[in-house]
Amino acid sequence: MTSDATSGPGLLRPGDRVVVVSPAGPCSAELLDAGAAWLRKWGLDVRIDAHALDTHPTLDYLAGHDADRARSFERAWLDPAVAGVLCARGGYGSLRMVDLVDWDAVVATAAGGRRKVFVGSSDTTVLHQRFWAHGVPTWFGPMIGTRAFVEDTAARERLRAALFGGVTSYRGVGMAPGVARGVAVGGNLSLLDAPPPPGAVVLLEDVNEEPYRLDRMLTDLLRSGWFDQVAGLVLGSWTGCGDPSAVLADRLGGLGVPIVADAGFGHCEGQLTVPLGVPAGFGYSGE
Repeated sequence: MTSDATSGPGLLRPGDRVVVVSPAGPCSAELLDAGAAWLRKWGLDVRIDAHALDTHPTLDYLAGHDADRARSFERAWLDPAVAGVLCARGGYGSLRMVDLVDWDAVVATAAGGRRKVFVGSSDTTVLHQRFWAHGVPTWFGPMIGTRAFVEDTAARERLRAALFGGVTSYRGVGMAPGVARGVAVGGNLSLLDAPPPPGAVVLLEDVNEEPYRLDRMLTDLLRSGWFDQVAGLVLGSWTGCGDPSAVLADRLGGLGVPIVADAGFGHCEGQLTVPLGVPAGFGYSGE
C-alpha cells in the first residue's frame, strides 16, 4: 500500500523566518535550544516566542496562561514577516486556548499570497482541526522542543524533507481493501471532535491509551456519526497503547471503507511528517 498527497501545505526556503510557540504544555529550555539550533542549521531565521518557556503559576502542566498562549500563536501567524509557525511541544493545553484565537483573522491571512507553514502534532491536533475546517493545509509532524525532533535523526530529516521539498509519501499495512481519495484530516484520536468533511481520508493515532479507552473514544465517535461519510482510514502509531489491533478492527472494520495501518506517523520512532487539509489517496488490493 502506498499513499501520497497530490498537493501540500506551505513550504519553507532558506532565509525564511519561523517562530516557535508553545500552545500546550511547558517546554524544556535545553531541548528548545537544541531544536532551534537544528532549524538554524537548515538556514532558517528562528525566533522563539516570548512565552515559549512559560509555565502556568498554579497549573504546571500548561505553558503559561491561556490568553498568552493564544496571543503568541495568533501574533506569530499574523506577522507578514513570518513564513512558518512551529510548535515547541504538545502535552495538554491547546483545547484551553483555541477559542481565544481570532480564527477569522488567521484564515484571512492564510487566504492571501504564499502559504504559511504550521507544524505540530499530539495535543496540537486541536489547532489542526480548526485549520482544516477552514480549508487551511498544515503539517502533522515532530515538534521542535522534543526528543522526537532533537534526538531522532530520521524523524527530523523527514520533517526537513517535507517542509523544504514537500516529500510526504508514506506506507502501511492493509486492513480493509479498496481505494480512497479525499481531503486528509485527523491526528490524535483522543482530541478529535469537529466532524471531518464528507469524503475525507482520516488519519488516526494516539499514545499511552489502554485498548479499552481507545474503544470508548471510537465508540463515542461512531455513535455521533463522525465516521459516517469518510472515504478511508490511515492508522499511525499507538505507542504505549498495548496491542490495539483487535479493538481497531472491531470498531472500524464495519465501516466498509479502505483501511491501512502502521503508516508511520504519530508518537513513534522515525515518525513521518504528513500533510492535513490537502487531497490524499491510497489503495489496497487486499492481497
